This record gives sequence, structure tokens and C-alpha cells, in this order.
Amino acid sequence: MPEKAQQPAADPPERSLLDKLAYIAAPGTVVLGLLYYFGNQYNEAYYRAFGVPLSDLPFSIQAVLARSPEALFFPVWILLVCGLVVLLVLGRLGHALARPENEGRRRTAYRTLLAVGLLLGVIGGYPVFFRDDLLTFLPAGLLRGLLPSLVVALGASLAFFAIQVRLGQHDPERRSPPVRDADRLWLVAGALLLGMLTLSLFYGVSRYAAMAGEAQAMADANGGMQRNPAVEVLSRLPLVHHAKDIDFKDLGPGAGPYRYQYRGFRLLVKTPTRFYLVPYYGGYENTVTVVLPDDDGTVRVQMKGSVR
Repeated sequence: MPEKAQQPAADPPERSLLDKLAYIAAPGTVVLGLLYYFGNQYNEAYYRAFGVPLSDLPFSIQAVLARSPEALFFPVWILLVCGLVVLLVLGRLGHALARPENEGRRRTAYRTLLAVGLLLGVIGGYPVFFRDDLLTFLPAGLLRGLLPSLVVALGASLAFFAIQVRLGQHDPERRSPPVRDADRLWLVAGALLLGMLTLSLFYGVSRYAAMAGEAQAMADANGGMQRNPAVEVLSRLPLVHHAKDIDFKDLGPGAGPYRYQYRGFRLLVKTPTRFYLVPYYGGYENTVTVVLPDDDGTVRVQMKGSVR
């Protein structure tokens, strides 16, 4: 019987403009979501240091994203430098182990790296994700907050590299079916290690964003809140507050209904219904946040600009 003529392969359907844009928009959405999350972590820690819950402050998305560089620049820079060093070292090691005469060393190397990587991941991951109080022997600050996450990331990287060395032991074309089945399990283990690496880095950057927000709040308070505008408060009635270094003056009946003047405040943040004020000087330990209503009936708050 005559052979059937082979049908020409159909051309793949041309992708629409929306399909092409999806490849760009999807990663961009993930990046924006991460920027928003870390910026929100920074804001929450910053205002929590002044006793103001973030739920009371209706920040726009743009305002939250504007804070994300302060939360991300340092940890991303550290991760890029550390990642470059680790890749160069492991790449050099992998190149040396790929030589045929190093077959025995390659087997020893991947077993050692896998054991060390998993050990670092378990030891570092336990205090990070389950028992943060185990790190109280470390000094408070970046060392206690970021070291465990970096240890987990290093362990996951070493273990993943060990799997890559293990999979490169045999020629793919000569692998038997049992070996190929075992390789699939190793690939699954590698995917899990990448997940552990991603989780540890995400957790570490999140911790840093919170610590950076709190540290910036303390620095601003100790420096006199120089980045915030100065305000003058005029009130119909004497205000009861516990803020220090606030100048009070009774302007007398001739000054009108707003006769009580208070100077020495700076505006921490403004919402549609409230003013959150903090004193000029006094340091973080003595900082008291004063909340005044924005109703223009009891008090008036006049902006004076920032003094540097």
C-alpha cells in the first residue's frame, strides 16, 4: 500500500498582544507586590515605635512603595555580593570536580556538601522559624536578626550545589532506568532546597525591613525629628499632655478663641481626622506621641516647615 504523505506540521498559533504583555506584567506584579510588602513592614515598624498602629494611617500604595528602597537597598546589596562570591567559589569548585580524574573526589565532595548544607539548614532554620528566643546570646541588632536566615540560605545553596554535582556524575545518555528514577528524586529535592532558599531570604529581608524601620524611628527621635515639619498648636482650652520640652504660652483673652499656644511639636503624620505630633527634642526614650483631632473647632495646627 502506498505510504501516506506526511502532513506538514502546523505552525504554532501566533500569540496575541495580551499574551505577550502577560509575560511582562506577571513578573512586574510580583515585584510590585514584594516592594509593597517590604515597604509596609518598614512603615509598620517605624510608626509602631512611636505608638501609632499602622491601621490608623491610610497610606496610599504609592506612599508605601516610596519607603521600600529604604527597606531593601542594604539587604539586596548584601545578598548580591554574597551570592556573587558563593557562585564564583562553587563554580570554580564544580569546574575542578568535573574532570574525569576527580571522580572519587566528586563523590566525596557532593556527600560532604550535602551533609553540611542540610545541617546548616536545620540548625539555622529551627531558631529562625520556630524558636527565636534561642538567639538571645547574640547581641541585639542585625547580627541576631539576619544571621540565621543567611545560615539557612548558605546551607540550601550548598545542598543544591551538591545535588548538581551528584546529577553530573553520569552521562545522561548512558543512565539506566533506576538511575534516571533516582535522578528525578534528586531534582525534587533540589526544588525543595530552592524553596527553602527563597523562604529564608524572604524572611530575612522582612526582618531587616522591620528592624530598619524601628532603627530609623529611634534615629529620628534622637535627632530632633529634623525631617518632619515643625508645627504650632493653638487651642481654645489648655491641652493635657506629657510631652517634654514644649513651650506653652497663654496669649490672653485678646488673642481670640485660640488663646493657648504650644510650640515645640513636629508633625509625625497626618490623617484625614487626626494630627500625630511628637516633641522636638527629648530623645526616643522620652518621646510621647500626642494625638489631636482635625476638626478646626478645638485646636488649630499651623505648619512651620522643617528646620535643618
